[in-house]
Amino acid sequence: MASRAKATILDIAREAGVSKSTVSLVLQGSGLIRPETAVKVRKAIEDVGYVYNRGAANLRKAHSNVIGMVINDLTNPFFAEMAVGMERVFQSAGIVPFIANTAENPVRQEEVLKSLMEQGVAGLIVSPARGTTPGAFRRLESVGLPVVFAMRRLPESRIPVIAPDNHRGAWLATAHLIRKGHRRLAFFGGSSDLVVYHERLGGFREACEALGIAKRDTIVVEGETSRKGGIACLETALAMTEPPTAALCFNDAVAFGVMLALRKRGLEPGADFAVVGFDDVIEAQHYMPALTSVAVDSAGLGERAAHVMLKMIQSRTTRAEDHIGAVNLVVRDSCGPDRRKGDAA
Repeated sequence: MASRAKATILDIAREAGVSKSTVSLVLQGSGLIRPETAVKVRKAIEDVGYVYNRGAANLRKAHSNVIGMVINDLTNPFFAEMAVGMERVFQSAGIVPFIANTAENPVRQEEVLKSLMEQGVAGLIVSPARGTTPGAFRRLESVGLPVVFAMRRLPESRIPVIAPDNHRGAWLATAHLIRKGHRRLAFFGGSSDLVVYHERLGGFREACEALGIAKRDTIVVEGETSRKGGIACLETALAMTEPPTAALCFNDAVAFGVMLALRKRGLEPGADFAVVGFDDVIEAQHYMPALTSVAVDSAGLGERAAHVMLKMIQSRTTRAEDHIGAVNLVVRDSCGPDRRKGDAA
């Protein structure tokens, strides 16, 4: 009997075939666990002879006001600005945010998620890494842990998403380039394994079709969503027989790379090649030339994600409505003069 009294939560988890987090939630009387799972865990508790120390559990709970913020790329200023918005809300609510950078690595992401679950976080805000499979978050959903996706959604997932209107933003940016007289356009950066890529590329293509740009005059170059990716995309496009004269970039980081690559070739962004970014990070307005970009209010999206998470925790639910944020095009200098006026002259 003495040995049975020393049983641990891990013993219960093994006996019931569930995670430690699930056992903890059952012991706390959480209503987020499915009844059949709770019954299985309680039976395992009896079978292994576990004695629940509620006083110690309450002490732990008093220090478990932690929410995990799992970000795909903190070197991208957009995600850093979004994380600051989240942190602002959590700080006001007395919540301690734990920030982890997965560097677009789904294996690293899995390790981080597992570790945060074992630490007993109250909830998770995640911007999924490239290559994340739809099943990667099913275990989190099964234990009733509140999860919110920021910026990126996964196919067939019911996890609520906080994101900007990517399709409309891309449409506005592309229409601006066409109205300035560009007839051969490119879409730079991103990859087909991202839902956000299809949303932005869809807006680009729809605007081209609606405003009379033939499909043969549109170029799509996939690439990393970074300055390095932007440099590579421009080199690929300018090597073509009929290169584009303007590009909508997947994000501002790609756009900054494109502008760097233009200068290395002795070309001037705006005057020789029009560039539009997406996200409107703080750096965009200070770049030379200042970058025209789709503004999505990165910090505001972070704040909204944090508020949704707090509401989910307070309501003891894993369900919430998606939020698609408004966007607008901020026109600066990186698109240069109106080409139609130049042609007329």
